[in-house]
Amino acid sequence: MVDERGLRQIQENADFAVARLGPLSDVEFGLNAASVEWVMGFIERRRTRPDAQDLDVLVAVLGSFLGACIVAATGGNWHRVDGHGWGVRLPCGSTAFPFAKVHKQLLFGTVGGDSIAGFYLVRRQRSGLQAGDEADRPA
Repeated sequence: MVDERGLRQIQENADFAVARLGPLSDVEFGLNAASVEWVMGFIERRRTRPDAQDLDVLVAVLGSFLGACIVAATGGNWHRVDGHGWGVRLPCGSTAFPFAKVHKQLLFGTVGGDSIAGFYLVRRQRSGLQAGDEADRPA
């Protein structure tokens, strides 16, 4: 059974991220690698001002954005995994969990080894895509 409400919320969150962060960025913002890189920097800058209440909102919005970027780049699709929540099923059969990755970067940062940009690029590579491919375009 498909959770249409959950999928709608993910899409709304991703759209919100593009609408709000795009004007703040210095890149052609959309569902692409350059935007994921910019959001990685945004997370690093935001980490210096921790707020537990903001954490959940940031994870929801930025995780939706990251997942939408992975879907756009790989042709994957959102699905719920029992005990793990929402993930993106990749064409190769594995599942990426963008909310967990955003949460980890917010908590531990890139210095701790958690980079949403690296996470995104690995998922693209597993799908046989490289930077500059057709899938790497603004929304």
